[in-house]
Amino acid sequence: MSATVYVEGGGDHKPLQIACRRAFSKFFGKAGLAGRLPKVVACGGREGAYRDFHDAVESNSYQGRAVFLLVDSEAPVTNSEPWQHLKGCDGWIRPPTAAADSAHLMVQCMEAWFYADKDALERFFGPGFKANALSGRADIEDIPKRDVETGLKAATHQSKKGRYHKGSHSFEILQRLDPNKVTAASSHARRLVEALREALGG
Repeated sequence: MSATVYVEGGGDHKPLQIACRRAFSKFFGKAGLAGRLPKVVACGGREGAYRDFHDAVESNSYQGRAVFLLVDSEAPVTNSEPWQHLKGCDGWIRPPTAAADSAHLMVQCMEAWFYADKDALERFFGPGFKANALSGRADIEDIPKRDVETGLKAATHQSKKGRYHKGSHSFEILQRLDPNKVTAASSHARRLVEALREALGG
């Protein structure tokens, strides 16, 4: 079976969308899916990701394929079922044709994954990077989104590459992460990788 992941990210700029697709594909490849990668569709904002996912699962052309939605949770996840979280936060309803496990979350945002692999951050930003400015919490999903972003800026403002900037840095970092570290620190990231492995045949 094939799989497609509709991802929040990439904005409205084609180069950034390409970078988003490449980064997630590399991350999934290192997570054990090399040679059977899912198709990654960079959808820009979260509303666009839901809309594109909704249209895809309602289309007959996707029969027999696994289709997933991947967006930031934007807030703490108190309900372990992502569709319930998205209904409460965004008012999104799971399409009748979508699988129960089709929604996946980056909790509380994609940048939280970076906290699971601070070595990758240090290698990327180089001299001047201050790891001690980042939260030391082991459960990265409990770090508030605002603290994730503030910590990254504080840790990088004197680095060789300069202060963290989502557009120019985020996908470059994502493709350098160790997926094993991310899935060990994030139950929702682990759930995503496991769902993809199952959909793509082990």
